[in-house]
Amino acid sequence: MHSLREVVDNGRRSLGEHRLSVVGVLALLVPFALALALVPFRGTFANAAAALTFLAVITAIAILGSRLCGVLAIMSSAIWFDYYLTRPYDRLTISHRPDLETAICIVVVGLCVNELAAANRRWFRRASQESDYVRTMHEMAVIVRGDFSVDQVTEFTRHCLSQVLMLRECTFEPVSSDLPFARIVADGTVVHVGLQWPTKELGLPGPHAEILAQWRGATYGRFVLTPTPGQSVSLDRRVVAVALATLAAGAFASERRSVSPSGTSDDT
Repeated sequence: MHSLREVVDNGRRSLGEHRLSVVGVLALLVPFALALALVPFRGTFANAAAALTFLAVITAIAILGSRLCGVLAIMSSAIWFDYYLTRPYDRLTISHRPDLETAICIVVVGLCVNELAAANRRWFRRASQESDYVRTMHEMAVIVRGDFSVDQVTEFTRHCLSQVLMLRECTFEPVSSDLPFARIVADGTVVHVGLQWPTKELGLPGPHAEILAQWRGATYGRFVLTPTPGQSVSLDRRVVAVALATLAAGAFASERRSVSPSGTSDDT
C-alpha cells in the first residue's frame, strides 16, 4: 500500500512538471498564432476586441500554468498585438494613443488576472494539503484501531512522517538515546539546544531531529528524522507529525498492556 501511494505521488509531481513545461510553450506560441489569425481582419476588427481575445488567452494560461507562464503570455500578447495589429504594422512601434492605451491595458489587466490565478492556486494547494492531512490521520487511526502489529504501525508511521515532513529518512528507536537531537514538541515548535528553531524559514535542523512517541505521559521511544536540507516545513505539517507519533504511541501502549496486563498479580 505504501509503495503504491509513493508511485502515485511521484507520478503526480512528474505530470505537474511536464504540464507546466507544455503550458509555458503555449504561453509563447498561442498569442503569436492568435495575432497571425487576426491579421486578415486588422482593418475591420477593433483593437479593443482583439485585446479581449488576448486577455482570454492570458486568463487560460494563468489558470492552467504558473505565475511565470502567465507573465510569458502577457509579454507575448503585448508584443504580437503591437507588431501585427497596431499601426505602423509589422513594427514594434505604436503611433496612435488609443492603441498604446489598449496595449497597456493588456499588460495591466493581464498582470491582475495572473496574480488572482496565483492566489487561487495557493488557496487550492492549502485546501488540498488539509484534505491530505485529514486522510492521513484517518488512515493512521484505522491502523491503530485495527488488528495490526506494532511493527506494522511503526512502519506506517515512519512512512507518513516521511511524507508529511518531506524527510530523507525516518527511523524508530524504541529506547530514547541521550544524543542531543532537535525535537518537535507537542505544539509543533522545534527546540534545538534550548532555543526555538525557525523551521519555516530554514527547515528542520540536521543532521537529525526527533519526535517522542508519548502517550499519557509515558514515552515509548522516538522517531528519528533525517530532514531534507533547506526544506521549509510549515507549522501545520509539524503539528500533524506530532499527532501521528502520539497515535503510534497509543498503539505501543496498548500492545504493552496486552503483553503485561495489570490484572495478573499473584498476591494472596
